[in-house]
Amino acid sequence: MLLSVKYNFLFVHIAKTAGTSVRSTLERYRRRDPYYFLQFICSRLSHLSGHRIGSKLPRHAKVIAAYEMLPREFFNQLFKFAFVRNPWDLQVSSFHHIRRERPHLLQGHSEFADFLRHKLDPDRPYQYHIDTSIELQSDYLVDLHGKVIVDFIGRFERLNDDFTEICSRIGIVPPQLLHRRKADDRGDYRQYYDTATADLVARHFAPDIELLGYRFDPEAAGPGSAAPEETRE
Repeated sequence: MLLSVKYNFLFVHIAKTAGTSVRSTLERYRRRDPYYFLQFICSRLSHLSGHRIGSKLPRHAKVIAAYEMLPREFFNQLFKFAFVRNPWDLQVSSFHHIRRERPHLLQGHSEFADFLRHKLDPDRPYQYHIDTSIELQSDYLVDLHGKVIVDFIGRFERLNDDFTEICSRIGIVPPQLLHRRKADDRGDYRQYYDTATADLVARHFAPDIELLGYRFDPEAAGPGSAAPEETRE
């Protein structure tokens, strides 16, 4: 999560949706805030206390955290935005991220289908700290009643266009979007699935699919269903 008082925005960072690239690009503007130093101190205090005090908004916090922590009038006037991603593509990205950076956490599930079945097994709760992408993206966007309370939902699949729109909304000239954690170790996500594993994702992430309009097949109708030309994590 990235908060800028000067530019009046709150970025809700959902993992594996190019959020690191967006965050890195906008970080320079947050540093111009009159409250940046105080935010930095709060962040350091939180770290030094083992995050036992509520003095910062965590990187991957849901928007409801800011809704509850910030003064309501201040929260309401912020431009709140997030990026989302096709759930089937996101799971492939998650698998490769773990295999690349924390392979010991695969626990013998080195093939994607095994990894996915293990991860989404309802009788074997998966550990959030291993892979945040097991959570619903829609949960990051709503209040306790399920109402969307962000102002703009960008799509990973049209990252550059939506980022340009966001910059226009917050009143800055769109900078070149920094490439962070760009993946080049995989192909089209559809090749990783068979009918059974595609259905696993469809069931587990049904609320995301319904709210965000994603489809497994990029030829199918629905916003954000086309595969991106290049992949950023």
